[in-house]
Amino acid sequence: MPQTATPSANAQHTPMMQQYLRIKAQHPQELVFYRMGDFYELFYDDAKRAAELLDVTLTARGKSGGEPIPMAGIPYHAAEGYLARLIRAGVSVAICEQIGDPATSKGPVERKVVRIVTPGTVTDEALLNERRDNLLAATARLADHFGLALLDLATGRFVVQEVATIEALAEQIQRHAPTELLVAEDLELPAEINRHPGLRRRAPWEFDFESANSLLNRQFGTLNLEAFGCSHMHSAIIAAGCLLQYARDTQRTELPHIRSLQAESGEETVALDGASRRNLEIDTNLGGGDDNTLLSVLDSCKTAMGSRLLRRWLNNPLRKLSTLQKRQDAISALIEGYQFEPLRESLKPVGDMERILGRLALRSARPRDLARLGQSLAQFPQIQQQLHACDAVLLGELGELIGEWPETVELLERALVDNPPVVIRDGGVIAEGYDSELDELRSISENAGDFLVQLELREKERTGIPTLKVGYNRVHGYFIEISRGQSDKAPAEYIRRQTLKNAERFITPELKEFEDKALSAKSRALAREKALYEDLIDRLNESLAQLQGAAVGISELDVLACLAERADNLRLCRPILSKEPGLDINAGRHPVVEQVLDEPFVANDVALRDDRRMLVITGPNMGGKSTYMRQTALIALLAHVGSYVPADSARIGLLDRIFTRIGSADDLAGGRSTFMVEMTETANILRNASAHSLVLMDEIGRGTSTYDGLSLAWACAHYLAEQVRAFTLFATHYFELTDLPNRCPEAANIHLNATEHGDDIVFLHRIEEGPASKSYGLQVAKLAGIPREVLDEARQRLQALESGARDSAEAKLEMSEPVSSTPANVARPHREPPVPAPAAVGNGGSPMQVDLFGSGPHPAVEALTELDPDDLTPRQALEQLYALRKLL
Repeated sequence: MPQTATPSANAQHTPMMQQYLRIKAQHPQELVFYRMGDFYELFYDDAKRAAELLDVTLTARGKSGGEPIPMAGIPYHAAEGYLARLIRAGVSVAICEQIGDPATSKGPVERKVVRIVTPGTVTDEALLNERRDNLLAATARLADHFGLALLDLATGRFVVQEVATIEALAEQIQRHAPTELLVAEDLELPAEINRHPGLRRRAPWEFDFESANSLLNRQFGTLNLEAFGCSHMHSAIIAAGCLLQYARDTQRTELPHIRSLQAESGEETVALDGASRRNLEIDTNLGGGDDNTLLSVLDSCKTAMGSRLLRRWLNNPLRKLSTLQKRQDAISALIEGYQFEPLRESLKPVGDMERILGRLALRSARPRDLARLGQSLAQFPQIQQQLHACDAVLLGELGELIGEWPETVELLERALVDNPPVVIRDGGVIAEGYDSELDELRSISENAGDFLVQLELREKERTGIPTLKVGYNRVHGYFIEISRGQSDKAPAEYIRRQTLKNAERFITPELKEFEDKALSAKSRALAREKALYEDLIDRLNESLAQLQGAAVGISELDVLACLAERADNLRLCRPILSKEPGLDINAGRHPVVEQVLDEPFVANDVALRDDRRMLVITGPNMGGKSTYMRQTALIALLAHVGSYVPADSARIGLLDRIFTRIGSADDLAGGRSTFMVEMTETANILRNASAHSLVLMDEIGRGTSTYDGLSLAWACAHYLAEQVRAFTLFATHYFELTDLPNRCPEAANIHLNATEHGDDIVFLHRIEEGPASKSYGLQVAKLAGIPREVLDEARQRLQALESGARDSAEAKLEMSEPVSSTPANVARPHREPPVPAPAAVGNGGSPMQVDLFGSGPHPAVEALTELDPDDLTPRQALEQLYALRKLL
């Protein structure tokens, strides 16, 4: 966010503050961590903001230009913790380090910004959630297409895609949930995208196709982008170019781990809009937490990168049958003989190789990163041995991708100490025996005292001077001291260094050589160790691409082993995937609800096929309608991930989209009421669903008057059944909708049963064919704790309304007969008229509700049809006219 103005870097300020202000002027949007000794200091508005965000003391550093300088500081060694807090708050930080030598600098030590840490570009382990991707995104518009690019800087995964509408763009942004989103200042976006917490507006010139195309080709060393399958995706290329330049600007270094682009196409995935993701609680529950979600039940991955991949799979289900079947085959092979158990034990010690390799490429890897990499690679031979025992094509492919790395393991074991320190700064990282020069320098530094003792004993014996001793002081360095009375016995090679009152001090070539080594040994040893560490990083980066491939293989293998373990422990079955449309689920269960229930879960069947595309679901509140609908969608989603599913058996036809309109929620910030949100989501479904979509709709029309809501619900259901022909579960309390199967042969009624025991209700949670007979609203209200006097009054009111409905029906029946006692020649209607009573409003599935959509004609029409005007007297005709008017 913009900062208030700070003083300009003019001559009124000290040289150091002039330097700071010049740097700050280049980074007005970021907090500048300005390195001074062992602290990062912040000044002016940055200091005030940091003091508020980090709860550190705001002080003042003298005056500059006649004004006190607000200042706040944090210790250099504790910077990570403070950075983590700022990143979580969405704040970016420019890290300004001393790059000059204080010993040779005239004036302030030279400083420059070496890295900009933003929420979307962090790679430090301490700043990241290990189980979630941290994505940087950019979007661009060209003609009628929107391009979206996504980069995980910590791993190098780079994805592009194009969509045709702004609604589809919003859907993809919700799916990927990027931490930062870059958009052009002049790009108009809907409110839901404009409210994204990580939105960053950028200058329009950063979104240029030629610049983006050139930058991407330089990054990948290619002439064009055809090899990545995205050369025709011009808007996506623009977004990717802006994204890559932003990453380079923040890291201030090359990005060798970004080696390719992955082009995604909507044709190979099952689309899920934001409402459907929320309602299905895939990885976030309705309260915004992680508990009781599909991911929380499924994720038993042994590695962090496996957990991240599983999350991506669940949020990006596939329609590619061959890929899904290969995953199923791999899971089957791992289940056979419980092969997943030893494999998961072997995966347990594997570290987060994807992010370690990312830091390796950015040259920010720490000693423990390298040690963890070596420990991970050491597990590969055992993993390969276990894969050889499994017969599945995908497992064989992953084994080849993972490979074995004996030379790298040997190098890291030889180079690093067993438990290296966190940072290289103070040394102690490189193992003894790895480098002879380093060993010698360490020996000199560590054994200087022993050398001097040995030298003194040897010189006493050689010279025969008993008063000879070896000493040291900070002014003259090392020396050999001989008393003045025996100084004439000093050998010729002794060189006089200092004369004292009672002694002479000498230096020898051997002692001088030792002095040169000893006095600089520690600093030289540290410099040598840092050079060896950089060389080690260089050697590992030579195999970066292959190591990244191995990490990808390990993460996928971890997910497959996880799904095999879940299939075994949660009693999941392998679904049959088919190109034929429909869902046939035998004894399906809700994977999350089943885990939190104390009693056994009641399983239910689902039968949707080409001649049975809509199920109208009725039954009491709390009877299980929403659970039944959601479990159907989750079973379909899991099948499109390649996972086993919670059912006794299942045949799933490939879907193109899954829609859900469940629950009530408003959007006060966007100015939308609960009913407006409901209608917006319904409109999205009606406009975008197809005959290959799965649609869940629950209680359409609740947010308006009964007749409006009932009319909308009927029209939506009829449109879905007749026009869209999507596979639809349509739950409702409008009993009139149970007449829909009489109009639409592809619709059918089902209900969730319940039984009454006195004034109480027992939910059976069992799906049965046909419509429900009651809604049990008062019984559910009693369970909710509604006071007894309120329930008694409601019961009396319900009886009165139903009685009024009956009276109205009987009156209409009488008015359909001739009023004269004369043999009237007006025949009675030959059917019972529908019950039109408005008094039945709100009685759920009661048969006393008005039948707006009855299959027969209106009673007035029937009566008029039966009339013979030639047989009526004028009096009878007038009376009949009044009766017909009342009927209408």
